[in-house]
Amino acid sequence: MRNIIKQIPIIGSLARSIKKKLFPAEAFTTSEEYWIKRYAQGGNSGAGSYNNLAAFKGEILNSFVARHHIKSVIEFGCGDGNQLTYFKFPAYTGFDVSEVAINNCRNLFKDDSSKQFFHVSQAGSHQAELTLSLDVIYHLIEDTTYHTYMTQLFAASTHYVIIYACDDDQPHHYAPHVKTRKFTNWIKQFRPDFHLIEFIPNQFPLEAGKSSSTSFSDFFIYQKASA
Repeated sequence: MRNIIKQIPIIGSLARSIKKKLFPAEAFTTSEEYWIKRYAQGGNSGAGSYNNLAAFKGEILNSFVARHHIKSVIEFGCGDGNQLTYFKFPAYTGFDVSEVAINNCRNLFKDDSSKQFFHVSQAGSHQAELTLSLDVIYHLIEDTTYHTYMTQLFAASTHYVIIYACDDDQPHHYAPHVKTRKFTNWIKQFRPDFHLIEFIPNQFPLEAGKSSSTSFSDFFIYQKASA
């Protein structure tokens, strides 16, 4: 009966309107708070970490790691760990702001000694040959949070940084927890010692009405000049 009502245009629209008034969405506070609450309430990392989009990430990253003989990888924003099931890395360290997400990852990979997970506050002086930022940058709403994250991402890399995000700072009507950034400008200004060596467009570019299987993110691969 519920599904039938939803299919009736007027009644379905009215029902959704009433639901929004009775159960309004929580107001957005901060990027960190949003993800902590999301995982605590049983949410996941989003469509980009699942199915065809996760498989696409795996294909690109696994190939890069193999070709460049990468031995160590750090990811800032490991999330629920689902996309990590598509990756083949010799040694992996994942950091996140959510303790729930970290514990979920530890349970998911409890039999895999090549992977470890920590709260981002424990990142400290951890370094790896390759650092990753996958579908994270456009979720950093506050400028300070964004700057701190980017600084940490590049400081932790000894050779390469791979970013998978939307390189755009034009205003758009996205959800409150989404804000695209022209991160290539940040890198030119603050980390000119890293050079873009490869750009890989998304195999599944964003299409209207297909947000669960397409994305506005592309791959940007940087190499440290001294590496």
